[in-house]
Amino acid sequence: MTIPQFILASASPARRRLLQTVGIEPIVYPSDFDESQIQISEPGQLVQTLAECKAKTVVSQFPSALIMGCDSVLAMNGEIHGKPANTEEAIARWNLMQGNFGDLYTGHVLIDNTQNRTVVKCQITRVYFGKMSDRAIQAYVKTGEPLKCAGAFALEGFGSLFVEKIEGCHSNVIGLSLPLLRQMLAELGYEVTDFWR
Repeated sequence: MTIPQFILASASPARRRLLQTVGIEPIVYPSDFDESQIQISEPGQLVQTLAECKAKTVVSQFPSALIMGCDSVLAMNGEIHGKPANTEEAIARWNLMQGNFGDLYTGHVLIDNTQNRTVVKCQITRVYFGKMSDRAIQAYVKTGEPLKCAGAFALEGFGSLFVEKIEGCHSNVIGLSLPLLRQMLAELGYEVTDFWR
């Protein structure tokens, strides 16, 4: 079996770093898909649909490649939260999150152009947030990190200080579940080691 190029249809540096950590050097080709087109209220269905839309927008650029798309949201109290629009929204979000927990959903899709096959999955990780003072929330938001992340925090950054514990896949919270990726590749007939460079 010929091993196709691995394309990451995401601008997320965290997702790229996760892949590099496990020996995969992806070709990064951000999709620039307009997420506002998709209106779905169930978080698992939403992230899987968005991940698939992102991957599909770059498929024509890479006729014989394996294309990965991902999307993440945090669901809390029946509400879906993506990246906060501004500082005020990030502060309001942290006032809700601190001392509480949420479920981080990441949709994953692999489109294998060489086999004309697509695998779509969702991983969910529960995240428990510590209690925070107003001063700590404002200082964290001022770093700019929460404005770049679904759920307004980065587990691999300053945000790790304010996460008490997680239940489930750690890398999923960063943006891509590595164990799920391994399973999805196996479903397509590959070993993850096939993509080591």
